[in-house]
Amino acid sequence: MPLSIDHIVIAVTDLDAAMRNYAALGFTVLPGGEHPRGSRNALVVFEDGAYLEIIAFPRPVPDFRWWQVLDRAGPGLVDYAVLPDDFQADLARARAAGIVMDGPIDGGRLQPDGARIAWRSARPPEPDIPFLVTDVTPRDLRVPPGAARRHPNGVTGVAGVTVAVQDLVSSTARYRALLGREPLATGGLPGLGFGLVQFRIERQTLSLVEPRASAAAAPAAHLIARGQGIYAVSFYGPDDVALDIGLAHGARLEIVRDR
Repeated sequence: MPLSIDHIVIAVTDLDAAMRNYAALGFTVLPGGEHPRGSRNALVVFEDGAYLEIIAFPRPVPDFRWWQVLDRAGPGLVDYAVLPDDFQADLARARAAGIVMDGPIDGGRLQPDGARIAWRSARPPEPDIPFLVTDVTPRDLRVPPGAARRHPNGVTGVAGVTVAVQDLVSSTARYRALLGREPLATGGLPGLGFGLVQFRIERQTLSLVEPRASAAAAPAAHLIARGQGIYAVSFYGPDDVALDIGLAHGARLEIVRDR
């Protein structure tokens, strides 16, 4: 403890096109590298230390959930990770609270300059909650500092993540156990047709939504097509604007004014 959002994963079918499109949305896009499973990625890194991982799979990886979602439902948001201060302690605490986590799992990739970076993760079988990640090599290798974190669109960091869930009570209990804190708000928004629970970690808000009526058609469709998990992301920036979902390769992204 405490935790913060480490990165958000967007799976795409054409990495080069996605890099061009995210640059057109006003982001500074960096080449990432290649993983042992063959996937390739690009990064959009923010001043708050969080980043977007845009990932593509040149060949099928049938036993990997991100590829399964991409293959079944197309490009878009597939997962997100949180960064704990003490990986082992937070993993042990989550397991003691009854949360199943696979791992620790060793991960790594080869950067374009030939440098190898390494990390460890622990992943829940059901992605209504994020996975945990920690660095083995220096974090600056995985999350570059400096000019790479400045963006023409003025985005400075992640403001919030919205997660579509099937059972709000169950997922709330899992977030309470994982984060070690109580919700900031519970209830729903009249007329919008979903239950809502929100948690706060640092300046980031995690919103859990459970569709309950036809008015919540988009989150309900997301659950059918993509399953539980990350549904939308907001960033801090100079103005309120929804980003073009086509250029974002299916990801629901918006900028909110940093007040």
